[in-house]
Amino acid sequence: MLVVHGVWVAGESAPGRLVLWAEDPALPLTASSRARRRPHPFAAPAAALSAALTGSSDDVRDALAKADESVLTLRLPGTSKGPLPSPETGSEAPPRGLRLAQWETPALVLPGDQALGALGALTEPDPDGPWTAAASLRYLSLLAGHACDLARRGRMLPQLVLEAGVHTARWRPVLTGADAAAFREFAEAMPPVCRASAQPEAGAARTLRDALHALLDASARTLMPERLLVGMRPGLRAPLPDRWIAALTAADPTLPGASAADAAELSRPLESWLRAAHDANGPVRVSFRLVEPVPGEDDWALGFALQSADDPSLYLPAEELWSGARMPGLTGRADETLLAGLGRAVRLFPALHEALLGAQPQGMALSTTEAHEFLRQAAPLLQAAGFGVQLPAWAGRKAVGLKLTTRTKSTSPKGRAAADSGFGLEELVDFRIDLVIGDGTVSAEELAELARLKVPLVRVRGQWVELDDRQLKAALKAVSRRREGELTVGEVLQQVADGGDEDLPLVDVDADGRLGDLISGEAAQRLTPIATPADFQGVLRPYQERGLSWLFFLARLGLGGILADDMGLGKTAQTLSLLLTERAEGQKPAPTLLICPMSLVSNWQKEAARFAPRLRVHVHHGGTRKRDDEFLTAVREADVVVTTYGTALRDLGVLRDVHWGRVVCDEAQAIKNSGTRQAQAVRAIPARTRLALTGTPVENHLAELWSIMEFANPGLLGPVKRFRKRFQEPIEVRGDADATVALKRATGPFVLRRLKTDKSIISDLPEKNEMKVWCTLTAEQATLYQAVVEDMMAVIEGSEGIQRRGNVIAAMTKLKQVCNHPAHLLKDGSRLPGRSGKLARLEELTEEIVDEGDKALIFTQYAEFGAMLQPYLAAHVDRPVLWLHGGLSKGKRDELVERFQADAEPMLFLLSLKAAGTGLNLTAANHVIHVDRWWNPAVEDQATDRAFRIGQSRNVQVRKFICTGTLEEKIDAMIERKKALASTVVGAGEDWVTDLSTDQLRELFALDPVAVS
Repeated sequence: MLVVHGVWVAGESAPGRLVLWAEDPALPLTASSRARRRPHPFAAPAAALSAALTGSSDDVRDALAKADESVLTLRLPGTSKGPLPSPETGSEAPPRGLRLAQWETPALVLPGDQALGALGALTEPDPDGPWTAAASLRYLSLLAGHACDLARRGRMLPQLVLEAGVHTARWRPVLTGADAAAFREFAEAMPPVCRASAQPEAGAARTLRDALHALLDASARTLMPERLLVGMRPGLRAPLPDRWIAALTAADPTLPGASAADAAELSRPLESWLRAAHDANGPVRVSFRLVEPVPGEDDWALGFALQSADDPSLYLPAEELWSGARMPGLTGRADETLLAGLGRAVRLFPALHEALLGAQPQGMALSTTEAHEFLRQAAPLLQAAGFGVQLPAWAGRKAVGLKLTTRTKSTSPKGRAAADSGFGLEELVDFRIDLVIGDGTVSAEELAELARLKVPLVRVRGQWVELDDRQLKAALKAVSRRREGELTVGEVLQQVADGGDEDLPLVDVDADGRLGDLISGEAAQRLTPIATPADFQGVLRPYQERGLSWLFFLARLGLGGILADDMGLGKTAQTLSLLLTERAEGQKPAPTLLICPMSLVSNWQKEAARFAPRLRVHVHHGGTRKRDDEFLTAVREADVVVTTYGTALRDLGVLRDVHWGRVVCDEAQAIKNSGTRQAQAVRAIPARTRLALTGTPVENHLAELWSIMEFANPGLLGPVKRFRKRFQEPIEVRGDADATVALKRATGPFVLRRLKTDKSIISDLPEKNEMKVWCTLTAEQATLYQAVVEDMMAVIEGSEGIQRRGNVIAAMTKLKQVCNHPAHLLKDGSRLPGRSGKLARLEELTEEIVDEGDKALIFTQYAEFGAMLQPYLAAHVDRPVLWLHGGLSKGKRDELVERFQADAEPMLFLLSLKAAGTGLNLTAANHVIHVDRWWNPAVEDQATDRAFRIGQSRNVQVRKFICTGTLEEKIDAMIERKKALASTVVGAGEDWVTDLSTDQLRELFALDPVAVS
């Protein structure tokens, strides 16, 4: 399957171009040439790309009819061996920090005026088709939709511009208010690939502006009538204004032969018009407030006011302004500001003209019909233009909807639900469907009377509601259908997830018993708690037992779920407890397939061995993994099979042939992009139930929630197109409160999210939560590690006394440096990303910590490694990272500490263990990470206590990195076995290791095969 990308090449003096290119994961990933500009090794040929795209639908074929095949030079991240594969290919390569290089890439090129049709046709690839869309193409498709929305709302003005030396008629966007904010958000969200063209190199804002201009101009021409003025099209000798007006809707927008003087005379007022449209932005804006009629009167009131653009609570009604009141922060005359703003608003709301005939306009009266016109037409235009608009709370909401009431035929004890037998998806419940208008239900007769009146705004039981013909017709149709009877629990859940339709949404659900607890999202609180399983080596905290009960409850129903607890709340422990609970009393459920990032494979192994040693764990990863019949035999003997996302993609065929009891996705944000091959592969693995573990179910867009939910409960939220129309666009574009409530109702039963800021959770947590983070070595690290062991053991065997002790310590140091990073040992200044298991895990953790707004102390005992990490981490998280080491003066140390303690940023503080292990107060941090170990618990605890001390108001999470299968794991095990004697055994740091015999050292240093990822 090809992964198709979109690039926008901004023009210097001509319209930009849309460039399409694709990766073919079946091609070799490395390049043979070493030239400055090399052919992209796994880019699909232009002919293959064209065939894949045009063969998918007639719309795509028509849209690409004018595309030219070309070769484009792209600046892409990668290594000396080749460019970085995109995440959509299923690659596990590191996503950041690689150097940019130029790659010659086959491509299809479309002129700007043809891009709109192509992007519209390429929006929804067939999941089973020959191609999928990369993030860059999806971004440009969203931008095309945004351009169409601007054009539909009239957020554009005509201009006369010079392109390639020819005067041209163009439409340009008017970006004020919410549209200006949307532009900034689009610029920030632009994938770098969208502007990867090496020549000319452009920033995100410039590329976005060029693309938006082209897409909006094309959209405007599709919306406009063929002729703006009645009559024949003017010829070359006609006046320039006439030709310009005709060119605004013509296929050819150019105006050849226009003189410079005529063009300047026409363009000056057009440019002034565009500037004036943007001048509404400022510290103070004119605001309009629509007020309902008081009881007994018919007229609505539309009040005028001045309002602070930055602080909407600063509001000065016009009547107070004319009485002499002033607004804080307003420079200049308030009356002139009000009158000028009202004057600009007239072109959007012509009815204002009459109100402006008076010397001191304060507002105007509106009839019910006029109030409805203001709601539907003027208010959106004014708001988009940057004016303030305050409407009644009910405005914009769906007035007519459905209420679903269910009653169980037998109820569980009042006030709780239970995860025992007797409740299943096939259980029957009584149901009734009622029609709702506003906050109350209405009868069929009342609905018919409202339809007969044909009044758009009507007061129903004392509450104003807005009705339209489509809603009323849908409601009248619903009256004729079956509105009561019996449904299964499964059918009820599907109806709740469907949420009705666009014209007649489901606005309320009233369910009792266990079904009510599930739908309300309160099942985790109301379920009969399940105690910590007897085979669990530890004690679950109360909130974790509630999580276990919820997971078990869903599993008994055959439903999937998303456990979205905050980082550090124990998603791993709850999952392992679930597997043990299911295997209690001799039960033998089908095995669980657990898919996770490569950096977490060892962690799951170790955590299972620590908390649930009864579970039989098989790791399916790496070049030596079992295949075919051997793999199937291993699965039959396992309770849990741990694999990676990349392996799941590569071995989909054999994984799909297993009858899995459950598929678990850890760090499920890895499947947030539904169109990626990785996400499609994971969804294709059959299982009785599915569980997604993620601390961030939504990172950027609601489509990510759909993708993860589609894994957990396939089909529950409907097709992605319907989800986008029903939920994503209303919520993300318009902030629709009704759609937000409906989505929460649809997903609530299947998502459990607890936050560390929840007081009920904080009370459950320990003050200090220590955990070990198991990391694997890369192949490069393993090779270096083995070489160091062989070289140093030969040196140690030939030495004795003080020299031997020095050689042992040197070997220890080198091996620990290898575990940190190859560049730490080699000291060659080479690149950091993609070469260290510890660094990969540190990248993931720091991203999560920064995203959650937390702060972390990161300790290393090596100043040279800290100096390497500081600039890299700063670039990785795009935040400043402090670095405290022994070479700093006391004044500089104090300055860094004060900055970390007092300011919101920096959020990461990198510290040398020796320089910062004592004497510092760093309670702003609630995370402590020990990247490498001193192997002296007292020293490590002293460092941890920089954050965990008097004055710390939050719980502290302490993580200690250990490379599995290396001396780090073995020494850690020795410390654990002798913890009671730790102060004497390892009280002198690492010196105690020098007393070990040569055979003991050989065993200690030996590299276990499980160490390699």
